[in-house]
Amino acid sequence: MELLTIQGKPASILGLAGQSIDDADAVLLAFTAGINYFFFYNSESENFLGGLKSLLATKREQVLVTTGSESRDLKSLRHYLDSVRHDLNIDQLDIFFLEYVSPADDIKQIQVVLDQLRLWQDSGVVRYVGVTTHNRTIALEIIQRHQCDVLMHRYNMAHRKAEEQVLPEAQKANIPLVAFTCTRWGTLLQGHPYWQGKPPTAADCYRYALNNSAVRLALTAPKTKQELVENLSVLHSPQLSNQEIAQWQEYGDLIYGNGQDAFDTQWI
Repeated sequence: MELLTIQGKPASILGLAGQSIDDADAVLLAFTAGINYFFFYNSESENFLGGLKSLLATKREQVLVTTGSESRDLKSLRHYLDSVRHDLNIDQLDIFFLEYVSPADDIKQIQVVLDQLRLWQDSGVVRYVGVTTHNRTIALEIIQRHQCDVLMHRYNMAHRKAEEQVLPEAQKANIPLVAFTCTRWGTLLQGHPYWQGKPPTAADCYRYALNNSAVRLALTAPKTKQELVENLSVLHSPQLSNQEIAQWQEYGDLIYGNGQDAFDTQWI
C-alpha cells in the first residue's frame, strides 16, 4: 500500500512532527521544500496547527494530515477526531493512529478501537488506519493480522532489532512503516566518550532509517526553523554508502549499550 494524498501524490520521505516546533512559518517552509506529511500528537501546538490550517485552506488535497490518540475510550476518541476536523476546518483526516499500543493494553479493547477506526474509514472521515508501538512483538502481531494500513514504529541507529523481523514482515505485508524516534530523543546527536569521530547529525539519523527499504517515511521533530532547514537536506540526499551504514551501526551499538534511560531499552 502506498500512502497518497487526496490528489494521488505519494507521501514525502520526511514528515514534519509538530510537538517540538511551535512556529506557524515552519509548516509552509516544510511544504515549500517538499514535505507533504504533517503529524501532531494533540491540539496543544497552537502555532503549528495555525500554520497547518492556513496551508490546508488552499492545499488540502496536496497534504497528508495525520494525528492520533493514546485514549482507548471511544467517546474520547470521537471527540478528538471531531475537534481536529473542526479546528483545521477539514472534513477528513488522512491517517488516524491508535497510539502506543503496549503489553499493558487489553487486547480486546484494542480490537474494539481498531474496529471503530475502520468504521470511520468506511464513512470517509479517516482515509488510513494507523497504529504506533515501540514493542516489536506487538508490531509483528499487528502486521500479521493486517490490523492497520500504516505502522509507526521506533527505529534508529541504536534500536535496530526491528530489522530482524518487523521491517521485513511489514514490507512483505505491504504495510508502509513510519519510523519515529530516529534521533533516539536527541541522544544520538550527543556523541559518546568511546567514539572518536563526529557524532551523526539529525539528517544522518533520518538517512539511516530511510536506508531500509521497508521504511516509507521518517518523522522529524526539529525544535527550531534552523534545525528544520538542516533536516530538509534529507529530501535530496543520496543513499548511505555501505561504509556509512557500518559506521553508524557501530556508533548506534555504543549509544544503545550506554543505557542512559530505562525507557530506551525496556521496550523490546
